[in-house]
Amino acid sequence: MSRIGKMPVALPSGVKVEIQGTRIKVTGNKGALERNIRPEIAIEQQDNQLVCKPKGGGRQVAAYWGLTRTLVRNMVTGVDQGFTKVLAVEGVGYRAAAEGSKLTLNVGYSNPVQFVLPAGVSASVDKGNNITISGIDKELVGQTAATIRDIRKPEPYKGKGIRYADEHIVRKAGKSGAKGKK
Repeated sequence: MSRIGKMPVALPSGVKVEIQGTRIKVTGNKGALERNIRPEIAIEQQDNQLVCKPKGGGRQVAAYWGLTRTLVRNMVTGVDQGFTKVLAVEGVGYRAAAEGSKLTLNVGYSNPVQFVLPAGVSASVDKGNNITISGIDKELVGQTAATIRDIRKPEPYKGKGIRYADEHIVRKAGKSGAKGKK
């Protein structure tokens, strides 16, 4: 039995759900999301809740049950509230700028890096060089933030680079320990 799969997904007011076979479409005030679900799982709408039920037994079906419930909950939350990830740009001369669907990053390379945001994702940069990635698809927002972070990962000596705002970088000591030895 899946403990996560058993819990119903509450539908906020303004969110509509259409279920057609293995396809689910969730529409809210921020947009609409569609997804195919596994054929081993059935989704039913009861009052203002969505209930996922397995169509069989077994360990793999229980795993799909919990996964499907979590994916549906993320869809409902996304069209109702949306998701955000915050990245921090640290380093002397490191800057970020957002223009429409392009993100320009000056992060220590000889030329600025132009990053084109995927459809459905927007970015904004504040004065403290914090990049806020937002959208309705949790998977796409997280993947976009990870791709931007990969442009210049934070290094462990000075902490320069692009990191998540809540990420802690473990700093290493430099070569000062080996300096005085003969």
